[in-house]
Amino acid sequence: MTSLDLALVTGYECLAAWADLLDRINVFPVADGDTGANLRISLAPLKAPDSERRLLVDRLSRTATGNSGNIAVAFLRAFAAATDPAELAAAAEQGRRQAWQAVARPQPGTMLSVFDTVAGFSGSWQDGEIYDRLSRLLQRSVVDGAALIPAIRQAGVVDAGALGMYIFFDGFCQSLAGRERIEVDVRGPFAGRLDINPGIFLPAAEPGEQFCVDAVLATNSPPAEMSEALNELGDSLVLLDDAAGVKIHVHTAEPQQLRHRLAGFGEVIGWSDEPIRASAGTGQPIARTGQTIRVVSDAAGSLSRELAEKHGITLLDSYLVYDGQSRPESLCDPGEIYRLLRAGHRVTTAQASVFERRLRFQRFCQEGERTLYLCVGSAFTGNYDVAADWKHGHDRDNRLEILDTGAASGRLGLIALLTGRLAESGLEAAAVIEFARQRLTSCQELVFIDQLKYLVAGGRVSRAGGFFGDLLQLKPIISPTAGGVRREGVVRHRRGQIGFALERLQQRFSVDDRPTILLQYSDNRTWVSETVAGQLADRLPRAELILVPLSLTSGVHMGPGTWSVAWDLVD
Repeated sequence: MTSLDLALVTGYECLAAWADLLDRINVFPVADGDTGANLRISLAPLKAPDSERRLLVDRLSRTATGNSGNIAVAFLRAFAAATDPAELAAAAEQGRRQAWQAVARPQPGTMLSVFDTVAGFSGSWQDGEIYDRLSRLLQRSVVDGAALIPAIRQAGVVDAGALGMYIFFDGFCQSLAGRERIEVDVRGPFAGRLDINPGIFLPAAEPGEQFCVDAVLATNSPPAEMSEALNELGDSLVLLDDAAGVKIHVHTAEPQQLRHRLAGFGEVIGWSDEPIRASAGTGQPIARTGQTIRVVSDAAGSLSRELAEKHGITLLDSYLVYDGQSRPESLCDPGEIYRLLRAGHRVTTAQASVFERRLRFQRFCQEGERTLYLCVGSAFTGNYDVAADWKHGHDRDNRLEILDTGAASGRLGLIALLTGRLAESGLEAAAVIEFARQRLTSCQELVFIDQLKYLVAGGRVSRAGGFFGDLLQLKPIISPTAGGVRREGVVRHRRGQIGFALERLQQRFSVDDRPTILLQYSDNRTWVSETVAGQLADRLPRAELILVPLSLTSGVHMGPGTWSVAWDLVD
């Protein structure tokens, strides 16, 4: 890997470590709390930059999503195409022009101003002191830019996209300058500008009122001509032009009318529209409320981003690698992943790098809050060892508490959920930690696997064993424990799976008990939600049943058709 490749990877990993903060202060152009998520998805190809830069540029174009992601990619398609530091000055100027041209109504004070600063940097990118010289200019650009946008000024923050690109270039330049110890300081330079003013009201779309549209159009029409026509139908319009067509991002109240208008310019070959959610725009910060300790867990637990966000739980992602791309697991589309698996495509998982994981712990401590990290069991990954090693060398104030849960998938998700709920009550940190420790033994789980061939593909079952097991329609039942995966039984059909689950739950609970049950589905949501949940509710009518998707880390390893049930009873 060249020094330039390493700098791109470092910039991305720094950005990923602070992405939650970017979501939290996302105010402009729409307060929908997704700037950090969109940048993590859009720039993920930088984690593994191809030596053939044409391929890297193509992957960036394909992964670009959301307003901030599309604008950042417009710049980075030119900037990341450089293969030598001597080419960066010209690449930055080309990227700056492309980014401004991509936005229908460019707004100074956003990441566009950061790109102006990068392109206007008069020093040499090959100078070992580049970090010290450029970093101060970028800090000033982000701070001054916040004053130019009324919504951001009113909210008392800086622009989330501008801060995201500052963080990227901070890590990029430190790496390029050859620094051995790379740390990104956000709280210092932007103190007092990283929390939305409490009580402020920011106008937000009503549910179903506005849609976020991403489309790809095969057309010969110039983007400038399309921009003028499409501006009438929406806001935040960004157009990226490449060999595959024109990629369009826009917020609109009339998605079908927009699609009809696009068809007048060419063939619509890609389309997605999603309602814009209200988050920061409600005036209620996404940040935790009333907690005395921050609860953090791995996304390998079966806890959706929405449920985690609701209870102030921070998820740490691993990555799924498929179809030539690497994407944070909690930001993948489960439907797409299971379709690929059933079609025989290879989908694998990859841990975040040790550097990225250390940056996350550094960030938690930099934010000054006590943090409880509920780590996936050390029998399954090395996450606990990485966290413990970082704490030993850096956590002098003992802000980070790490628990090796011995759990994965539903057990981990349920432990995190119950702990997050308790933390919301404002109970003192020591009591929350003790509560979590008790959950490690009281929380149980059964995982029902449909076919062995996916475990064979991951090397967890021999080819011969998998072949004959599937031939005989054997469906194993397992449980993730502190000692690894424990085999609980084998059945031959779905009816047997349900019977096994009911029998185990009835051994543990009486009809009057009120356990919390986390029921997880893969690509079988309808069957799990109707058939399985219905029978569980009949047997344990006072139980709290929570239906969630199985974590994709578990789903990829165990395959489509898998489902799982985890339970606990809190006194």
